[in-house]
Amino acid sequence: MLSVFYRTGGMFVAKGTKTIYFCQNCGYESAKWMGQCPGCREWNTFVEETVSAQAASKGSVKSKNVKEPVSLSQIDLQEDERKTSGIKELDRVLGGGIVPGSLVLVGGDPGIGKSTLLLQVCKNLANHGTNVLYISGEESLRQIKLRAQRIGKIGNQMQLLCETNLQTVREVIERKKPDAVVIDSIQTMYDEEISSAPGSVSQVRESTNVLMQIAKGMNITVFIVGHVTKEGNVAGPRVLEHMVDTVLYFEGDRHASYRILRGVKNRFGSTNEIGVFEMRENGLEEVKNPSEFLLDGKPEGASGSVVACSMEGTRPILIEIQALVCQSNFGLPRRTAAGTDFNRVNLLMAVLEKRAGMNLSSCDAYVNIAGGIKMNEPAIDLGIVLAVVSSYRDWIIPDQVLVFGEVGLSGEVRAVSMAEQRVAEAKKLGFETVILPKACQKALTKVEGIRLVYVENIREAIAAIKI
Repeated sequence: MLSVFYRTGGMFVAKGTKTIYFCQNCGYESAKWMGQCPGCREWNTFVEETVSAQAASKGSVKSKNVKEPVSLSQIDLQEDERKTSGIKELDRVLGGGIVPGSLVLVGGDPGIGKSTLLLQVCKNLANHGTNVLYISGEESLRQIKLRAQRIGKIGNQMQLLCETNLQTVREVIERKKPDAVVIDSIQTMYDEEISSAPGSVSQVRESTNVLMQIAKGMNITVFIVGHVTKEGNVAGPRVLEHMVDTVLYFEGDRHASYRILRGVKNRFGSTNEIGVFEMRENGLEEVKNPSEFLLDGKPEGASGSVVACSMEGTRPILIEIQALVCQSNFGLPRRTAAGTDFNRVNLLMAVLEKRAGMNLSSCDAYVNIAGGIKMNEPAIDLGIVLAVVSSYRDWIIPDQVLVFGEVGLSGEVRAVSMAEQRVAEAKKLGFETVILPKACQKALTKVEGIRLVYVENIREAIAAIKI
């Protein structure tokens, strides 16, 4: 059989195929190359890929098995729908456990612990009688076993497969019929019917679509490991995050011991929950009290340091906010924010200048949330303000004082949600005084063993720490 090739875009392609340009950031399709993507407005993100006409027209064939719609009353729900992963921090982020038939995407920086976490999940599921299939496209069987030996003994219910061909993967899953499948990673999978290279936009999208059909059709929980770009987003088209049920991100410095698992999207629960882990020799260990973990090493008797309380879902987390304010040696003062929003810090410093009469325009200011954790909740506003004042005035805020509250442009301290849970967490960790908005007074019952200082504006809050 004679194949006819023609040249396009600097490469030879077979007759019956066409070239399409895809945006690597959002998946936008175009018939020609463009410098800037019209969809996401990013520059130099278009790549050329070949698409066969046969594969493109495959979806137009009518299905013989026509399904009929059903009403809500005909759908049965089981009470024990979820299955525990054996890791409480992961179950919290997932909304209470693993939902059968769900498609979960786990992203994070290289070496952050994605594969280790999923291997521990496979271990817990296999040791409790759940059939698990771990499919790796990046590591050999020996490499996986060496990593598995660090986290403990794994039962025979877990099986390993090293394969990147999507059709072979599908055949194995249909033959073995496991209860859970791990794909490590989605960028290594490829479909023979698509001519582009593994990891391209077309391959990632088609591979995810096939795995979604497997998860929903066979009621199998599928975990997908996804690589991330330098911006921290999952590599591949943005439509990948829309196709899956849950998107989890692993955050934290790979050189530090702690890790934070954050839910960005969850069709079966809240997206505000986080899980905190610590990387050890035997794998990831749960941190049951993140507040105590993050406050470990707080300096005593140092100005510019204050403890604030932030809420992540239903969990209060105490964090240390540090500020360093000093005279600028140049005409333009320098401002730096690590762990919180830079623009929010500038706004709060402008409020201090206007409402508290502090001359901060000639000072450099550096604000940091200790531990490398990122927090953007408005409740930490009062903590940032008092940390800046403490460093500017060289006042020492007592170690037993905790603050929280949102600060408005008029200098008022506004109410925040879940004030009672924040106060209870402060009392549990031994704090003696809490500075909080006066608007939260009605929502709080009488709390024994801790002093509550209610403030209406930043001037009252500054006076409270001065005493």
